[in-house]
Amino acid sequence: MAEFDPDQFEDKYANYFPELQRAYKNAFNHMNERYDSELIHAIDQQILNESEPFYDEATGEFTVELPENPTERLTAIVVDDEKLVETLDRYLDQIEAELYRVFDLEPPADG
Repeated sequence: MAEFDPDQFEDKYANYFPELQRAYKNAFNHMNERYDSELIHAIDQQILNESEPFYDEATGEFTVELPENPTERLTAIVVDDEKLVETLDRYLDQIEAELYRVFDLEPPADG
């Protein structure tokens, strides 16, 4: 893998597509092993399919932006909103952790 270049992350799908796929797949596998697989599959297919990862060079942080009204997008299963939000937040944390791991970067220290 080439060394991570924040400037090249601007065109992430051209420059880092395999790494992004790996991070999302690793996060999916992690979540699928620990949580309700039906819920994880539904989140993956109906919410995260239109998510967008970003890297902020100033803070050194990866974030994942969700599509508008993410909880309303989930129609494949019936789930309590609180459980959905909690699981989705955990899933986003896992994707961000995998992005740091895949790109061999240290997450910024929480201040």
